[in-house]
Amino acid sequence: MVRDRPADELLQSLPGRAGQPRAVDGAIWLRQLPAQVERLLHDWRLEVDGPSRHGECALVVPVRRQGHTGASDDVAALKITWPHAEARHEHLALRAWDAQGAVRLLAAEPASSALLLERLDPERCLRDQPLLEACEVIGTLIRALDRPALPQLDTVASRADRWREQLVAGTPLVPRRLTEQAVSHLSGLLRDTADVGETRLVHEDLHDLNVLAPLDAGPSRGDWVAIDPKPIAAEQAYAVAPVVWNRAEEAARASNLRTHARLRADVVAEAAGLDDDRVRAWTFVRLVLNAVWAAPHAPASDDFRARMIALAKAFAD
Repeated sequence: MVRDRPADELLQSLPGRAGQPRAVDGAIWLRQLPAQVERLLHDWRLEVDGPSRHGECALVVPVRRQGHTGASDDVAALKITWPHAEARHEHLALRAWDAQGAVRLLAAEPASSALLLERLDPERCLRDQPLLEACEVIGTLIRALDRPALPQLDTVASRADRWREQLVAGTPLVPRRLTEQAVSHLSGLLRDTADVGETRLVHEDLHDLNVLAPLDAGPSRGDWVAIDPKPIAAEQAYAVAPVVWNRAEEAARASNLRTHARLRADVVAEAAGLDDDRVRAWTFVRLVLNAVWAAPHAPASDDFRARMIALAKAFAD
């Protein structure tokens, strides 16, 4: 999700991220970023058209394309991402989706993690819609984004051994019964994936902050498109979990967290045409993994870890 904040704030979020697999040192990347922006503006014949925005690891510059005169054709967004494993195939996923359910890709320079994207409406984010309506939209997008997996992508199966090791090792900060149940669910899910189509193209970070309205919203395009894909080869049921762990403030107000969290997942599953049991099982596994991954970063991650544990308990058997 790209937020309306000064680009300088990237300085505070990236330097500590170099420990991620196949990641470029954040401080080095930031020093090179201004020159990279200028080069891309020149190479793609772009003019800056407003203040830059950024999320956790990408800069987005609103631009106009020189030589384009159509009202919707000349405005675009230049996105430059801090190079890291999760984002390295974003351009391939966007190309495969071809603006159906996702932001339109206009150009890409993968070596620089640079994308030229259609301009979306920054004032219309799915986060501003009622929760259950947003869940229905996410489910509809999961259905719209369903494609055969790309051969370049990591697969859930290729990551599963590492996940299993992390769950078996566990941590005193996550209840053992949750990690043990996650191991059991993971094994069962992988054993059955051949029957449910594991080789699908999945946006593994699809939630309402990563859904915006296109400028050409309407019957042919739809009212919402996904952004910031983290593509992986998986079954579509794997994609639902982020809907459960986002909008934390609404979960905190729920009188019954188990009912509230499961309702989110069920609404998405219904709209996407997915099996409820597999959605719940994958959601549980991903919540427990989040809690385990957060543990080494305590105490800074304590609130997040506690939230993941509470949500995981809502999906536990």
